[in-house]
Amino acid sequence: MLLCAGALLPTSLIAGELTQYQASYDILRKGKNHGEAVRELKKLSDNNYELTYHSNIEWMIFSDSREETSKFTYKDGKVTPHHYNMVRTGTGPDKDYKIDFDTQNKVVTSSTSEYPLKCEWTDEFQDAISYQVQVREGLKKGETNFSFPLIDKKGNRRDYNFEVTGTEMISLPIGNVEAIKVKRLYDNDKRQALAWFAPEMDYMLVRMWKGEKGMEQFEVQMNSFTVTQPVAAPAAVADKSDASVEAL
Repeated sequence: MLLCAGALLPTSLIAGELTQYQASYDILRKGKNHGEAVRELKKLSDNNYELTYHSNIEWMIFSDSREETSKFTYKDGKVTPHHYNMVRTGTGPDKDYKIDFDTQNKVVTSSTSEYPLKCEWTDEFQDAISYQVQVREGLKKGETNFSFPLIDKKGNRRDYNFEVTGTEMISLPIGNVEAIKVKRLYDNDKRQALAWFAPEMDYMLVRMWKGEKGMEQFEVQMNSFTVTQPVAAPAAVADKSDASVEAL
């Protein structure tokens, strides 16, 4: 059973807070399901949140399981990351690394380095998944271009740039969704990344597509979505046929 579009979110949210939720996704390659992913946002305390993204992929002899966690503050529409962790197991070497953003001393530290990273501090820093929350907040304001400085696992600064290319109706396991299409801008045209965010679902990420040299690498499609925070009134329930309605 799936929630219909009009009941996916509480009718009134506390101003200045993020919607807490759990969303599940199918991970596809050439139309075939090769894994699953779960994205969850929780409120920890006033202005403090935790976003997790856990995925499992099996494809031929390749396997990949990873969990990413971002702890951040959200205030006045701005996401400020404080801690990021990624654990990966599967084919090839396992990985486990952490990045901390010390906003008071304005330094970034990594579990792979003994000393603070040699990067010029900016209050605009995002981590590998917190920026997705900031994209959603920008879309709510009608913004069409985004640029975020990120710190990657090697401790290097990388600028992530995006632009809105339009809106379109897409078909997903959860139903038909009218979504805003966002394109990541690379330095060359060898890689492509697209994401779709649904305004009716509080601008949730409902589909993602990545490719290289025009060839699909994988696609992610939402198959379920649940608001986990208390709501004033119970949500209506409808079957899949009535449902209409996300990482880069």
